[in-house]
Amino acid sequence: MRLSIIVPTFNEASNVEELVSRVAATLRHGTADAVDAELIFVDDSTDDTPERIHSAAASTTFPVRLIHREHAEGGLGGAVLAGMHAAESDLCLVMDGDLQHPPEDIPRLLARFDEGGADVVVASRYVADGSSSGLADRTRVWVSRLSTALTKAMFPLRLRNVSDPMTGFFLVDRQAVDIQGLHPRGFKILLEILARTSLRIAEVPFTFAERFAGTSKASVKQGIHFFVQLAALRFGKMSRFAVIGAGGAVVNLAIVWALLQFQVHYLVAAVVAAEVTIIGNFLLQERYVFNDMAPAAQGVWTRFAKSFTFNNAEAVIRIPILALLVDGWHLSAVIATAITLALAFVARFMFHSLVVYAPSTGKRSKKSRVAETIDALVVSPGEL
Repeated sequence: MRLSIIVPTFNEASNVEELVSRVAATLRHGTADAVDAELIFVDDSTDDTPERIHSAAASTTFPVRLIHREHAEGGLGGAVLAGMHAAESDLCLVMDGDLQHPPEDIPRLLARFDEGGADVVVASRYVADGSSSGLADRTRVWVSRLSTALTKAMFPLRLRNVSDPMTGFFLVDRQAVDIQGLHPRGFKILLEILARTSLRIAEVPFTFAERFAGTSKASVKQGIHFFVQLAALRFGKMSRFAVIGAGGAVVNLAIVWALLQFQVHYLVAAVVAAEVTIIGNFLLQERYVFNDMAPAAQGVWTRFAKSFTFNNAEAVIRIPILALLVDGWHLSAVIATAITLALAFVARFMFHSLVVYAPSTGKRSKKSRVAETIDALVVSPGEL
């Protein structure tokens, strides 16, 4: 198989027939010079999109396959990853199912790949005569451009040769990508690929078209998912650890402030606040930060004991510093607490990464494990 075209869909029933027809026509299916290709729909729909796909597949001799997921794990990015796993060809082309990515541009991406020197060919709205004219309104145009600028600023090295890392229209050599190392969280799968893998990138311009039918899936929720994805890619587990730590710090400050209102001594208030947030943070970190490392580590009670002991030892050191800031430097108790919590953040993260959730078995040397863990958790994807 020369090419596998992967189309993630969510409630795109009204676009399926037109998409199949135009892809088949573009690749000259049924002629002597046809491109040997397949079309893979990875569908998370709640409407009759799967039925429309089956109908379109039955009415054409162009190879059309359907992967219908009952659980949309990883969102659109997870759908693309499922398609890449199932593809017959190592050469995978990803495009949306709403026809805003014109099938007529597929040969241009394929031709650029055939020229050589690229592992991924990006269809860009922002190079040469490319255009984003199909975006619904000026607000979406500006949101798109600002998001692109922010993304490039966060990854100045990895994305220096790509003008449109947010596009969902691209061709990639599956062999050049560590598919197992991808952890899709949202709808910007190209960003995930480029941030985690050093690839040779080429671009071709394209015009982002208007939707053929249906309504856009863009929403505030998707925007939030994008920022979460961006932070997780840039800072790895540390970003989630920081979010939980920041939430714990807010709770800590709130408890200190509340107890001070009842005339509780600030040191007593700090101790109570510390114990409450230590337990709460551990539970959240188990669920949202180190959940993938927990199975290989020691039991949950051992992990809790290590975490609780370290955080209390850290508090024993931190609270005298707090007292110095309040009594010696005359800072307010709330501000002093905030400063000491910020200073403790890195120490907590490193201890939990390297000690609390360390694998309970293995023959690697301690030095090797420490180096690998730091690289995986802190440096990924390589620009810190």
